Amino acid sequence: MHIAYNTIEEALVALQNGELILVTDDPERENEGDLICAAQFATTENVNFMAAEGRGLICMPVSAAEAERLGLPQMVERNTDNHETAFTVSIDHIETSTGISAVERGLTARKCADPASRPEDFRRPGHMFPLVARTGGVLERAGHTEATVDLLRLAGLTQCGLCCEVMRADGEMMRSPELAELAKQYGLKFITIHDLQNYLKRHDVLVERVARAHMPTKYGDFVAYGYVNRLNGEHHVALVKGDIGDGQNLLCRVHSECLTGDTFGSLRCDCGQQFAAAMTQIEREGRGVLLYMRQEGRGIGLINKLKAYELQEQGLDTVAANLALGFRPDQREYYIGAQILRDLGVRTMRLLTNNPDKVYQLADFGLEILSRVPLQMQATDYDKKYLETKRDKMGHILDY
Repeated sequence: MHIAYNTIEEALVALQNGELILVTDDPERENEGDLICAAQFATTENVNFMAAEGRGLICMPVSAAEAERLGLPQMVERNTDNHETAFTVSIDHIETSTGISAVERGLTARKCADPASRPEDFRRPGHMFPLVARTGGVLERAGHTEATVDLLRLAGLTQCGLCCEVMRADGEMMRSPELAELAKQYGLKFITIHDLQNYLKRHDVLVERVARAHMPTKYGDFVAYGYVNRLNGEHHVALVKGDIGDGQNLLCRVHSECLTGDTFGSLRCDCGQQFAAAMTQIEREGRGVLLYMRQEGRGIGLINKLKAYELQEQGLDTVAANLALGFRPDQREYYIGAQILRDLGVRTMRLLTNNPDKVYQLADFGLEILSRVPLQMQATDYDKKYLETKRDKMGHILDY
């Protein structure tokens, strides 16, 4: 069944208008849908709709800052929930009686979203269940808690919302086709967390430029720009040659860190040779960027890469070794790299790479790739099988 989801922009407008929306997560996660609204617009009617049509537990996702402002401690010290859902102690506003009615739960929600409210304005325990979102939002944890808070932030609303899982009348969880019917029946905007993640990768500011220094190298003089990934604190460096100017037609290389190849001179891969060749070409061009990304071992990290080498010595190829360790063949994503290049002023580029996926991802995240410039190194006895595997199993464009 084809499902026509709404855009994130449409969902944001609906939230700003005080409407309920419907959000579904990944089929490989919970594969469930939640009704979501802004707590500041909570009413008897929309709380009652959640209870009657959603049938799940009505919870109140909040940002960490809102949880601290309201003095909401975690419900348990050791969280053993399957998805680490961060429940705090439950609460009712002091103006409620029992706190359970739709009228009083709506009141508690609105009071939580009120910046004038203080911790002493709420009784504990109660009938509203706050959930604290991870700081990195859905890019850190792809849950409805994080989706609610991310959506409210993007909508310019208080980062305190309501969410309720949607069950069928027989008590089983609704899945996407049924959720689509529910959205159609009640005129609700229906979006996916996956689409929200992609929206954030394109539109949110996820990097910060923190340093700039002259960098004389054996290839020539460059300027090094230091960036921090705001989601996880990782550091990335852009080596810029010449004047980026209008950002058009730059020669660029997005190079994944390879300590063994770039620094130790390992012959098990061609990374060190590619780095040297890219720097040489950019220097010769007189204008361009080499972006050095902290993506060791195609994103699995240094120690796991060494474990993969160990498996390769037992007969596995580079793809099979990754899979045996529980990783995808290539864990890398390039939205952080795309944001860094855009921050530097790059708009269109000729990309030094043999990897079509890198071309597609960077283009998908807002950069125009004018052409792919091959960066093929001479195969050796040590890396020939590795390069052939990348060609045959990963689609790299290599003439071996």
